[in-house]
Amino acid sequence: MFEQIRAFLTENITSPGAESLIALAILAGITLVSVIAYYAAKGALWLLERAVMRTPTEWDDDIINSRFTRAVSQLAPALMVSWLLPRFFGSDPGRVHWLDVLTSFYILWAIVRIMMIFIDNLYAGLARRDTTRPYAIKGVFQMFKLVFVGIGVIIAVSELIGKTPLAILGALGAAATVLMLVFKDTILGLVASVQLTANKMVEPGDWIKCPGHNANGVVEDVSLTTVKVRNFDNTVTTVPPYSLVSESFQNYQAMVNSAGRRVSRAFYLDANTVRFCSGEEVASLQAEGFIEDADLEGEDRPVNLKLFRLYMERYLRNDQRVNSDLTLMIRQLDPTPSGLPIELYFFTRTTQWVEFEHTQSDIFNHLYATIGRFGLKVFQSPAGSDLLGMAAASSSPQVLNS
Repeated sequence: MFEQIRAFLTENITSPGAESLIALAILAGITLVSVIAYYAAKGALWLLERAVMRTPTEWDDDIINSRFTRAVSQLAPALMVSWLLPRFFGSDPGRVHWLDVLTSFYILWAIVRIMMIFIDNLYAGLARRDTTRPYAIKGVFQMFKLVFVGIGVIIAVSELIGKTPLAILGALGAAATVLMLVFKDTILGLVASVQLTANKMVEPGDWIKCPGHNANGVVEDVSLTTVKVRNFDNTVTTVPPYSLVSESFQNYQAMVNSAGRRVSRAFYLDANTVRFCSGEEVASLQAEGFIEDADLEGEDRPVNLKLFRLYMERYLRNDQRVNSDLTLMIRQLDPTPSGLPIELYFFTRTTQWVEFEHTQSDIFNHLYATIGRFGLKVFQSPAGSDLLGMAAASSSPQVLNS
């Protein structure tokens, strides 16, 4: 059929420069057929897209969308040109050599673009699923995109210089050291992304703290080369994925999802105020509800610090904001020159930051307001007003006369 069309054009075009006119006529016909092929493919794929939207499954809707079908339809005219050129110009391929090369490049670009869109659609579908959303899979899909782009570049270079792709790969092998230096961060990020995903070390939405990079906030994105963290001051810190693998960092998400958040906070007592309680003090504390009969069992002369510790433990267990099912205790730490440390160790029921801080503050407010009732004092270094008072007292006439 192709030879018959060429013969028909040769018989009817006999003017000077007939060969050029025949070539132009053939190219115009190929262009027209390619345009028809484009709209035919576009219409067929439009029908396919509508059929996919009517199916009960959702995966086909995610993958075969308008962006994907448009990219596929743009491949049809190039395939038509690539198929028709050798049929009409097989006896004289040099005449359309550059057109054939450009068409090959376009087909290669279109195929790579289709694969990019397919990978994007597949990732978007997985990111919307509850079962796969927690995983940091973005870096893996970016790796596949890099692989396809690399394959496309190698094939394009081989077409341009007339060498096989294997020859190009051999030449790249000789330059592997240079390539590793150029793409060092990408290679390290790829390996780190796979490790982060496989070991479930960090996921989008996690609260992490990475002191080495001044990052303390919620992970917004985990990609091939960066982990984006939105700090609590609304600044954004980007951390290389391999830093999270090679260095230590804290992931608070397990705490956020748990039954409580820990409070481990100490205050310092003036050790000189720890003493035995008199009978009148014990009776007064009982009358006011600070101690119970069980607190005095086996105690002839109870120590005020013990009574205060038992009271605070009971106060914490009765507070609905404290999760008493988890570890709860008040303990003494090693004495220091700054006083005797007393640590409150318990868990709040809430893990939300603001509520947690409010609960912790309310409990310590009650502690500081109550501790004096047991004859105890909190240790603190002398302030400026204390020093001024001491100086005034030492210079008073009574002190001088004495």
